[in-house]
Amino acid sequence: MKFQVINLGCKVNRVESDSFAAALLARGHVPTDAGDAALVVVNTCTVTGQAERKTRKATHQALRANPDALVVVTGCAVAIDAKTYTDMSDRVVVAPKGTLLQVLEGQSSIIEDVLAGDKDASAGEIVHLLDRMELHGFEDTTHTHATALRIGESFRTRVGVKVQDGCDNACTYCIVHVARGPAWSRSVTSIVDEVLELAQAGAKEVVLTGINLGSYHASTGSASEVRLAGLLKILLEATDRSARGTQELIRFRVSSIEPRDVAPDFVQLLSSTQGRICRHLHLPLQSGSSKVLREMARPYSAERFCEIVDDLRVQVPSLSLTTDVIAGFPGESETEFLETCAVCTTCGFSKLHVFPYSLRKGTPAAQRTDQVPHALRFERAAHLRQLSDHLREQDYAARAGSEERVLVEGAGHATTESYYEIAVPESLESGSLVRLPLPKRFLS
Repeated sequence: MKFQVINLGCKVNRVESDSFAAALLARGHVPTDAGDAALVVVNTCTVTGQAERKTRKATHQALRANPDALVVVTGCAVAIDAKTYTDMSDRVVVAPKGTLLQVLEGQSSIIEDVLAGDKDASAGEIVHLLDRMELHGFEDTTHTHATALRIGESFRTRVGVKVQDGCDNACTYCIVHVARGPAWSRSVTSIVDEVLELAQAGAKEVVLTGINLGSYHASTGSASEVRLAGLLKILLEATDRSARGTQELIRFRVSSIEPRDVAPDFVQLLSSTQGRICRHLHLPLQSGSSKVLREMARPYSAERFCEIVDDLRVQVPSLSLTTDVIAGFPGESETEFLETCAVCTTCGFSKLHVFPYSLRKGTPAAQRTDQVPHALRFERAAHLRQLSDHLREQDYAARAGSEERVLVEGAGHATTESYYEIAVPESLESGSLVRLPLPKRFLS
């Protein structure tokens, strides 16, 4: 069977989409484009109104690309509004991520039966199967067995491992906490087992991901709980033992962490591991105005955010920091926007991920009557992107000539510890982790 997996949204979605693809590959199916695919899996996003529009468009395009394809839609958008997608076509099946992965991994061959034209099977039976399958916990939604590891030429060199899901926060612009549900964490044992499998298969960088990664906490069977720093320590020790002095060590990257979760033990570990944990953090700011942050229901002020960054810079001098910023949140004045620009400059970010505010139905911010005009949102976003380019050039100029471990992602290009893509000799093997002086310029 030929298939396509379409991913929309965050790094957690990327890990989940790769899990779907790995499960299908392990059953002998072949990836292709939408026009030739008998099965299309659309992993949706609903974080903003714009993301939802892209999700609907992607589903319509998949239906048009092949009039015979079965389109399975999963993810956050269908958790909020499944009917929008089932109303599109009788070829659309809506599936929770966990049950879908169980089906794709081979606990049932019903999807293959439907696609093979089995008269006793139908898309309706898939829906019935998915409805009656119960989610048995986080392990089933993420980790596949060794035959379906997300590694190889079909996948990215940096391998994501989802260790946490859900969110207990309720930022006023966001609906993900509704789509994903309460925060919960995967067991330490299952994470260690998966990371060791990936290391043995040749992975050199593992990116820990989660919807609210810094909230990670799990029991090890004793009275104490393991939080993010403890999990990283355990992973470092486990991969050290596995390598047995062969120098085949892997490094870890933390995908994103909320400011209030930057705990002292985490910072100390980051500063003491010589790059085994990448000295790069994605620390979401969203706004540099304390007033706007309060209205977003973000649990820190602009001043507190800057204090956290100052402490990080002292303890981890080579740290690279990236961030998220929303331009044109409802009620944002010109003065408050300029405060955001000032904080971004003061913090010395190496990249800003800029999002013009996109109204998301069902959130408190969408109910406000003081919406910033669309043109002004995009004007402010453009200004922030220009600032991002300037800050990125400035940060990299300070690093050029210094040495970092870089992960070779393909012929002639690699990702640095500080999260820049650079040119490297084409003779370097893809997937290798090597120490190199940084060139004068970066690629992206």
